[in-house]
Amino acid sequence: MWMRALRWAAVLGLLPLLRAAAPQPSDWVPMRWPWSDAASLELLSGTPINCLLLKTVVPDFVQAAAARGVVMLAVLAPGGDLAGAVRRAMAAKVTGIVIEGDLPEGAAATVREAAGGAPVIELTARSRMALGSNAPGVPILGTYQGVWPGIAVEENGAKKAAPSGSVWIDTNTGFIRAVRAWGDATLWMANQPPPKIVVTGARYLQVIADAAISGARWVLALDDDFTARLARRDPKTMADWKRIADLLRYFEQHPEWRGMKEYGKLAIVQDPAKGGLLSGGILDMIAVKHTPVRPVPRQHLSAESLAGATMAVNVDADALTPDQKEVLRNFTRSGGMLLTGPPGWKDQSPQGDKITLDKAELERLNDIWRDVNSMVGRRNMGVRLFNVSSMLSNLLASADGKTAVVHLVNYSDYPVENVAVHFPAEYKRATITTPEGVVKSLEVYPTEEGGGVDIDKVLVCATIKLEQ
Repeated sequence: MWMRALRWAAVLGLLPLLRAAAPQPSDWVPMRWPWSDAASLELLSGTPINCLLLKTVVPDFVQAAAARGVVMLAVLAPGGDLAGAVRRAMAAKVTGIVIEGDLPEGAAATVREAAGGAPVIELTARSRMALGSNAPGVPILGTYQGVWPGIAVEENGAKKAAPSGSVWIDTNTGFIRAVRAWGDATLWMANQPPPKIVVTGARYLQVIADAAISGARWVLALDDDFTARLARRDPKTMADWKRIADLLRYFEQHPEWRGMKEYGKLAIVQDPAKGGLLSGGILDMIAVKHTPVRPVPRQHLSAESLAGATMAVNVDADALTPDQKEVLRNFTRSGGMLLTGPPGWKDQSPQGDKITLDKAELERLNDIWRDVNSMVGRRNMGVRLFNVSSMLSNLLASADGKTAVVHLVNYSDYPVENVAVHFPAEYKRATITTPEGVVKSLEVYPTEEGGGVDIDKVLVCATIKLEQ
């Protein structure tokens, strides 16, 4: 019967309809594709990359990519006859449209109409993102603005120090966590490599992991030198390409991580549309100290959103409504500790291309940081980590609280050894997984807080799964 159906499908020209269904936008693994020749598509073999962003739409290339089941998105810039450009791209049979840049008010509806119902993704400035939106027609939130993750270096070559005294790590994790806490959106970080520099393979891995540990995807983009070496199949570059593919696959094989919620007994009450849009703010300061912290959008502040927290930081007290202030009063009445920003402090917002704090704002934020550090002290806010000065971490928990994962990302150019993780007593079992294929149980030993495990070595990243 099945073979008969296939024969009839071939006669009627319906075989293309029997292909596997195209991945949904939430499952797209995106890359800015720098080539337009069909032979370049062979580089996709063995990778999870299934979505290509195309600056130049070549019909023969689009046809070849479609035959491989690849999603293709035409990248267009605002300006000129944008609706006409959208229609021409759709006529070339791309899957959808990416608008990179900030559209004038009301222009998005015109673009979507020209796309004829195909997906339209806007890569905007952070301040223009449709935060908290899960509306139809907005399958993915994205921004072209992002810091280039890695250990910050001063002009004299010294490593930059954070207010905490730790090595400062440039990261987008605080921004990502603030945005996803408000709307739990599929989020793309589409910042590109800094111009006129050669990016090592290790740095690409750090950028991918920086987004992934907080539930976002970085739109893979290669610098010109790496692109040229990869095009000629340079052996060392091909080895780096495989490591990139392995890391992407590592996170894609665990979609449950993206569905877990931020965990921590310390909550930061902040407006994602203000300070949450900035990198290097209070969330990143706390992350550098490896204190698990849970962002709570001001718009979602409630007794339920603070459940399980023992401490809270109210960054901008004047921004709260009377009902929201009452929620925090009830939190303290039930035994919670509350820290409020200094008098007159206003949560800062991005201005133009600026997505980080300037020196004056950073100094004012230091006042909050010192108080947070004093309040937390040596308490265990969910996990405690040791020997991780060049790393960042993120603690996530399942809906029922029975499982937690600790993501670790190493931003240095060398392996980190002898990492210790201490966690509450309710977790009895621990397993480590790595992109290199390591999956093994860890011996849990008793600590003052509950239990602990030791990790021999972390190359780029590792994930510790804790189970009750």
